[in-house]
Amino acid sequence: MTWIIRAPVEKGKRQYTLETGNKQPDWAPIKALKNDGKLVIKTSDKELLCYHFEPVFPPEGIDQVYHRSAFIHPLNTPEGKVLTRIQPPGHYHHYGVWNAWTHVLFEGDTLDFWNLIKKEGTVRFAGFNFINEGPVYSEYEAVHEHVVLKGGKEKVALNEIQHIKVFYPNTEYYFIDITSQFTCAANEPFRILEYRYAGLGWRATAEWDRTNSSLFTSEGKTRNEADGSLARWFVLQGKLGDTHGGMVMMSHPLNYNHPEPIRVWPDSAEKRGEIFVNYSPTKNKDWVMEPGKTYTLRYRLVVFDGSFDPEKANSGWKYYANPEKLVDINIP
Repeated sequence: MTWIIRAPVEKGKRQYTLETGNKQPDWAPIKALKNDGKLVIKTSDKELLCYHFEPVFPPEGIDQVYHRSAFIHPLNTPEGKVLTRIQPPGHYHHYGVWNAWTHVLFEGDTLDFWNLIKKEGTVRFAGFNFINEGPVYSEYEAVHEHVVLKGGKEKVALNEIQHIKVFYPNTEYYFIDITSQFTCAANEPFRILEYRYAGLGWRATAEWDRTNSSLFTSEGKTRNEADGSLARWFVLQGKLGDTHGGMVMMSHPLNYNHPEPIRVWPDSAEKRGEIFVNYSPTKNKDWVMEPGKTYTLRYRLVVFDGSFDPEKANSGWKYYANPEKLVDINIP
């Protein structure tokens, strides 16, 4: 059961009464619409995000091995400002908000599912388990296959069930909860080796550079200090046209290697300081996934217009990490 508390409330216990009835909310529901290989999540006339379930190919003249499905772009603020970028020159394997593992030991071979140009592995969409929409949130659950390509043959090494839940926005922000469940697809372990980047990544809008954006973490690190540091959350924000906006990325305390290391490009990246950030649980240690077991990673994205400060971000993470609980339900 999920509902929205719209007004600020004081800390403590509260009592709610559930009543049957047919009253409809006074706002438009969040819709989930399939169109042209994409699943669009929107409310009224505002598109919040677009999930690509059909492959997207790189520009003409670029090696077509860079094609990829199973990613989010664009990801927009409540006012429609774009926060993501795909296929930037020099990094055609960057796809908005996406995930892959970079350095993997599988069946005696080391493989890269991130850098597509190596032609060793990729991640692809394999189907929807469900798509739901409603007045409080819209959600979908997609099956992703982590596929070995090496040797001219394909073999699925890892299965992923990715559940995305997008909550109804207010005028300033909205939440996206991402839950990925991983299981081995073969009778061999999937050993993710320590590497400087891997996991859930965000290639930020081309509009941002070192002059008009900023990053800070839960531990007080700024952009040039953050790479390799541990973070419960981090905020990336900046100028978007004539306004401002950004996103908070939050790691759940039950995640592997929490608080997780992060990968952050320095402000010298790509000459003008373009931005890529990444929660990378294997940045400082291996992670062995064994057959017959399920491994889960959870993240919350808080997408906003305007700006976020550390106090607001930390309060939001505490609510995510320790949500309110129903402790007593009386049904007459």
